[in-house]
Order: sequence, then C-alpha cells, then structure tokens
Amino acid sequence: MASIESENTSQGDFYQERAKEFVELHDQVETSVNLLDSLESFLSTFQKDLDAVAGQISELQDRSKDIEGRLKSRRRIERPLSSLLSDITISPSLAAIILDTNVGEPWIEAIDQFEQRLITSRSRTRVKAARDLGEVAEGLRIVAATKLRGFFLALFQPIRSSVTTNMQVIQTSVLLKYSTLFAFLQRQAPAVANELQRAYVGAARLYYETGFRRYARSLGSIKTRTPEKFEPIVNMGEREAELNLQRLQHAKMDGPGVTLAFMADNKAHKEPIEALFRSLLLVFMDNATAEYTFITAFFATSQSSDTVESSLSLLTPNAVVPTPTMMATPDTVTFEQNRSPVASEYEGSSRHVSGAMPGIGSVLASTKEDQALVDSIWRQVMDPVTEYCQTFLKTVLEPMPAAVPLLTMIRLTEDIVTEVQKRRCPPAENFIFGIRIQMWPVFQKVMHEHIESLKKLAEGTSGGYFSRSSPVTDATVAKAARHYVNFFNSFVCLTEHEEETMIFSNLQRLREELAKLISRHTEKITDVVAKATAQSALYEIILQDLSKGTQHSAHLKLQKEIAHWAYLDEEAKRKIVSAVSGYAGR
Repeated sequence: MASIESENTSQGDFYQERAKEFVELHDQVETSVNLLDSLESFLSTFQKDLDAVAGQISELQDRSKDIEGRLKSRRRIERPLSSLLSDITISPSLAAIILDTNVGEPWIEAIDQFEQRLITSRSRTRVKAARDLGEVAEGLRIVAATKLRGFFLALFQPIRSSVTTNMQVIQTSVLLKYSTLFAFLQRQAPAVANELQRAYVGAARLYYETGFRRYARSLGSIKTRTPEKFEPIVNMGEREAELNLQRLQHAKMDGPGVTLAFMADNKAHKEPIEALFRSLLLVFMDNATAEYTFITAFFATSQSSDTVESSLSLLTPNAVVPTPTMMATPDTVTFEQNRSPVASEYEGSSRHVSGAMPGIGSVLASTKEDQALVDSIWRQVMDPVTEYCQTFLKTVLEPMPAAVPLLTMIRLTEDIVTEVQKRRCPPAENFIFGIRIQMWPVFQKVMHEHIESLKKLAEGTSGGYFSRSSPVTDATVAKAARHYVNFFNSFVCLTEHEEETMIFSNLQRLREELAKLISRHTEKITDVVAKATAQSALYEIILQDLSKGTQHSAHLKLQKEIAHWAYLDEEAKRKIVSAVSGYAGR
C-alpha cells in the first residue's frame, strides 16, 4: 500500500514538474487547431476565388475568340474595302485637273483614272459611298466632255481653214497622241464623239477636195500641152514605131518621179499621159491608205489605248495632198527609203505609208462593225477625191489613148492594187480595181481598131484610112510592120506572165493580119525572085526590130515570135535560091 502511495506521489511530482510543459503543449495544440481552422477557411475562400478566376478566364477566352473572329473578318474585307475606296474616290488633284486646267498631256493619264472611277461608281450602286460620289463623277464627266469637245474642234480647225496645213503632223503628232481622250468620249459621251467625228469628216473632206481639185487641174493643164489621140496602126507616124523604154517605166510604182503641181506653171513643161495618170494614182494611193490607217487607229471603237499607241509607228507620214505652199517649195522635201517607191517630192512636208506595212493588221478594226464604220468614214472623206480621179480618168479614156500608153496605165493599176492590198485599205483597193476594169474594154477596142485597119488595108478597102485609089507601097507595109513590132516589144516589156490571153490573142490576130497584108501586097509582083525578095526584106525588118527587145530575150513569147518570122524569112530565101537555080538551069 505504502508503495502504491509512494508511486503515486512520485508520479504527481513528475506531472507537477512538467505541468508547465503540458500547458504550453496544450496551448500549442490549440494554436495549431486555430491555424488549421484558419487554413481551412482560407482554402475554402481560395477555392471560391479559383472558381471565379476560372470563370473569368473562360469568359476572356470566349471574348478573345470573338475578337479574333472579328479581326479575321475585317482583315478579309480590308483589301476589297481599300480597293473599293481607292476605285471610287476622286482625289482633289484629279478633280482639279479636269476642272481647273486646259486639255493637255496631263489629261491623258487623268482621264484614264477618272473613267476607271466613273465605271466603278456606276457598277457599285448598292454602296452608299459610291452613290454619293456618283453625282460628283457625273458632273466631272460633263465638264470633261465639254472641254474635250472644244479641244478637238480647235485641232480640226486648221485642217478646215487652209489646205496648206500639214495634216500629217496634226494626225500623227497630235490627234493620235490624244486618241485615248477621244476613245473616252466614244464610251462616256457618244453624242459628243459623233459630233466630233462629223466635224473631222467635214474638215478632212474639204482639205482633200481642195488639194486634189488643184492637183488634178494642174495635171489637166499639162495634159493639154501634149495631146495624144488614138491613130490606127496604118496611120501612125514613124516616131511612134520606136520602142520607148522610158515611157514604159511608168507602168511601175518604182519609176520616175511624179509630176508636181507647180510644174504646171512652166508652160514649156510636158508629160506623157501615162506619167500624169501615174502621178495622180500614186498621190491618191498614199493619201488614201494613210487616211484609212489613221481613221482605223483613231475612230475604231474596239481599239485599246496600247493598240492606238502602237499605230503611231505605222502612220509615218510621207505622201500628202499637193498644196500651194508645198508646190512653191519642192526642194524642201526629204526622202525616206520606206516611202512609196516613187522617188518624188509631192510637196514640202509629205506623209508616207510604208510599202509593206508590217504589223498593220494589229491596228485594223477587229469587228465587222468597226470595219464598216472605218469604211464609211473613209468614203465620206475621200469621195470628192475619187470623183476627181474618175473625172481625170474619163479625159484619159475619151478619146481613146494609144495602145501602149493604155496598157502601161493598166499595168500601173495592177501594181498599185497589189501595194494597196499590202497596206490593207479595202475601199481604195476596190476603187483602183474598178479603174482597171474600166480600162480593159477600152484596150480591147483599141486593139480591135488596129486589127481592122490592117485588115482593110490588106483588102484595099481602107474606107477612111486610105481611099481605094491610094496604092499600098512597100514603105506603107514596112511602117505597119515596124508598128506591129513596137506593139509586140512593148507588150512583152509590160507583161511578166507569158500566158495572158487578152494581150497575146490580140497580138496574134494583129500578126495574122500583118502576114495577110505582106502576102497580098507581094502577090502583085509576078517575078518569083522579086516577090520572095520583097517578102524577105519585110521579114528582115521585123526580125531586126524584134531583136531590139534584147532586155526580154528570155521571154517565151518573144522567142516564139522571132522563130515564126525567121521561118517565114527562110522560106522566102529558099524560094529565091530555088528560083535562081531554076533560071541558071535554063
């Protein structure tokens, strides 16, 4: 018992001694519990805060996605919107050019920009901004059309007022330069464009009419100084029996220089009819083709600005309508290798169209409507010119000209038609071809008259050329033979192709009549030797004259002709030898 009490006493002391520690431990435990309670409260609050932050982050993510979507949408419309604003916005500087300045080079680019904006504003009528700018653009269009109308009318005025105006400079250096402005009027102010078109047609028509009237009158004056009329082969003079190669050169474009208008002032100046005809047609060709090319480049509605600009290199001036000022100063002319090969000075400043016209198809009207428009304008401008050419042609064909000059002119028309085809001018081609068609029947008639005259001479019933009582002498037959040979040599020189029915069939008929004339003329001689000698003499005259055409000695027709008459000559000489041998045998 005592031990138990002693043990309890010792334990009590032990706890008493450590009571303070137990109290501190208790306090610490309570503090820890309080801390845990606080931590539990804090964690509970932090969880709530985390939930709130997570909700805000989710909301921000949604807002971010929405903003990003709207940004992408705006980026997608940014470029079209910027382009739209750029296309419909008329800058103050652009408006100032149209409103405050006169038409000039700055207008070329300005009008192009303005038309683009005008077209865009019209096509975007659903856009309010475009509708608002539409009225402003329409006002500027009216101002631009008004100013351009006055500008082009002022450019046309020198053409109308004076034939001395250098039309090629106005066309190539000015009108084509501003052709894009006229194209703008065609698209945006067609009424004004039509008015300007009529104004140009009237001015150009008067210009060409005046120039060609004076030129044709000068050629007619020169023509009266050398009257050449048709004479049947039996009535032609000795001088006409000579082969004139100089006159035959007028059958080609590449030949002597053309006749200038001022030459008519020299009363002693004379030119053969084919030279005058050639001058007129070459002047017509150069002016007609150059005018057609200009009209195509300037008035054809399908031409783009690039095409029109490229056409400037094709309209290099060279042949122009004869004018008084230019006629007075022929020495001021400059020649160019690629001009029409006539080696001539039409007038002071001439205009040229390249012979081959490479690439000219690029400036031709691309549609049938444009082609019809260009042809119509050309005819309106050039109708007076074609009338003067037709009038001059009538003076050439009435009365009938000689056969060789007539064929020379026919060959010239063929050469010119070929050149006009290269220059792509259908109306001028048709006109020249029509002239050619008019000349062939006259040629046929001329040859028929020659054939009939030989036939009547051979029959002794010349009826107007020779009376029945007039004897046919050796000189008469020899002269007819020389004229025949001149026809043949001239026709060979003028004929490149060996098979030309109309040419050589007439010569064949003429040769047959000449052979009949020689045969009937020598039939009167009873002596065989004298008869054969007379025939041989006439054949030798023909052979000698045929040999003068050595420049075409390779021509098959010439070789056959020489062979034909050489055979007849040999036959006549054989008869002479045979007759002389017969006399010697007696």
